[in-house]
Amino acid sequence: MKQISELYIDDKPREKILKKGAAALKNRELIALILGSGQKNFPLMTISRAIESLLEKEGLSAIDLGKLKTIQGVGVAKAAQIAASFELAKRFLVEPEKIKISGPKDIFNLLSTYVSKQQEHFISITVDGANNVLNTRVVFIGTLNKSIVHPREVFAPAFTDRAAAIIIAHNHPSGNIEPSFEDITMTKKLTEAGEILGIDILDHVIVAKKGYYSFKMNGKL
Repeated sequence: MKQISELYIDDKPREKILKKGAAALKNRELIALILGSGQKNFPLMTISRAIESLLEKEGLSAIDLGKLKTIQGVGVAKAAQIAASFELAKRFLVEPEKIKISGPKDIFNLLSTYVSKQQEHFISITVDGANNVLNTRVVFIGTLNKSIVHPREVFAPAFTDRAAAIIIAHNHPSGNIEPSFEDITMTKKLTEAGEILGIDILDHVIVAKKGYYSFKMNGKL
């Protein structure tokens, strides 16, 4: 891997950004500009490429001081530079409009694409303290008449997203919105697991072409 000094002048990140603008730079070149310099035995572009690979593999979760410091040539100072740069960018990015859950109808609207699915999809929706949706994830795809859901898969997204609570939901391909005995038993099991983990289940909503059923509204949660 070439050192910065060995690159043609037009290929150097600093000269390139001045001549063509930031959009013309590759990811590793932008990282190189943030870092500024390499270390003995660890050229700048080698370090930048390693950070780029980590980002490609793990996404923004890679912007963690502990993970960054595992890269050879990245010490506390350089890890802090990268983390600070990404945090600043996040703070000034225009956030997409948040989806707020006020009741089961909002959940039904959020999951409208699932009402026509031919298999049951069990979904975990993570929310913040104001009931704004953080993420929606399918945690299990079952058959037409049976879903086997483990608490680990249901609650794992809440820890990943640092959520205040979750909402669970699944579709009924049959169109019938009434909960089955298995649905009621599973909801009780997951609610008990949530109490142990300290994560509230705000509602369990069944969605289908005929509408929706809320466990909370029907006194079953």
